[in-house]
Amino acid sequence: MKLRKGIAVTTTEYGGVLLDEKDGSYWQLNDTGVIVVDTLASGHTPEIAVERILADFDVERAEAESDVTELTRLLVEARILHP
Repeated sequence: MKLRKGIAVTTTEYGGVLLDEKDGSYWQLNDTGVIVVDTLASGHTPEIAVERILADFDVERAEAESDVTELTRLLVEARILHP
């Protein structure tokens, strides 16, 4: 997967922001969302994103997998990420 052209990623003290430079729309991400976007945009699999979340946060595997799957689905539907 990769980010669609024209999507800027900025980290903040609260997570991050994805900005569509074409229409000005944006998505606010928490820390785990930033990990998911960074991992997928770097060409890694959702499973790698889950592993990174498990390494950094005290969360159950099932919750991490569900969150990664849902965010990935939303970003693909919004055409921010391309499979």
